Amino acid sequence: MERASGRRDAQDRADRIRIFRQELDALITGGVLSLTGEQRAAVDAHLDHQVADLTHRFDIDVSESQKQLSLGMRIVSALGGLALCAGVFLLFYRFWGLLGTPVQVGILIAAPLVGLAAMDFASRRERTLYFTALIGLVTFACFVLDLTVLGQLFNITSSPNAFLAWGAFALILAYIYGLCLPLAAGLICLIVFGAATLMSLTGAWWTGFWERPETILLPGVLIALAPLLMPPGKSDQFAGTYPLVGLLAVFAVILGLWHNGGASWLPFASKTVERIYQILAFLAATAVIWIGIHFDLRGTVNLGAAYFVICLYIKMVDWWWDWMPKYVFFFVVGAVAIVLLTAFRKLRERTA
Repeated sequence: MERASGRRDAQDRADRIRIFRQELDALITGGVLSLTGEQRAAVDAHLDHQVADLTHRFDIDVSESQKQLSLGMRIVSALGGLALCAGVFLLFYRFWGLLGTPVQVGILIAAPLVGLAAMDFASRRERTLYFTALIGLVTFACFVLDLTVLGQLFNITSSPNAFLAWGAFALILAYIYGLCLPLAAGLICLIVFGAATLMSLTGAWWTGFWERPETILLPGVLIALAPLLMPPGKSDQFAGTYPLVGLLAVFAVILGLWHNGGASWLPFASKTVERIYQILAFLAATAVIWIGIHFDLRGTVNLGAAYFVICLYIKMVDWWWDWMPKYVFFFVVGAVAIVLLTAFRKLRERTA
């Protein structure tokens, strides 16, 4: 994780250097600042040396085109990892019945260990960690498959504790190598573990939490608020991943109960519960926007704003779609979009 944090700091430094050069050119062109040829050459040489050193040590992106390519490489790494995970699952189940129990247990134990060794090998030979992230997803999939199949082989009663083990394993991978995808997978596992545990405390079978989605709310909120509860500097690496995963879980539950109040534990009629969650959806979006602004979390603000708009448009469809002429409906939607843009601009000006 220290190396990943160092690469992030190096990238920030390179971005500041690029912006400084652009501003320096603007100042010189506008006549605000005057440098002799020797002074400008000395500044350029110093900055070139800094960028070259950072590039050599951390393989950072020094231009916008490189940043776009890096984004594409991250997407390819994620998709490739998911494809390999699917391949591992299908390969196991294709040939599994042909193997004896000792061989099966040996493969299950060895698979994640081989993945860990491959991750360590790849991380020592690449600075961008794209291949390490890809191998990490496969290693996590092997560990999930490991516990699942071992439970089937030895007829172990299923429990939500498996999700706790999977989540802890994914978080360990994420923090050792500074990888966001394993972290997101681990947080999802922890949310499922929390929801299933709450469900089991009611006396029902733990898998029933899918039918009572309110059990997901508390774990989702705790995950979203985790960076605010951590010591300063401990969550900087993944400051945006925790709120993203936690809030998406909470928002999904609220939208689900918006349309299916019968799944709620609230002692009210289904329609009443749906209205309660419709109001809660807008209050939650507003609260998320405020928290994001207060703690300077740009991604959280964007997520809250997007959720607010989605909820508003869903409500507009509920109100007007059936009786309003379609062209009028879309004109109204466009007008509302203009009003929202104006409101967000005012909010942006006030926060500035």
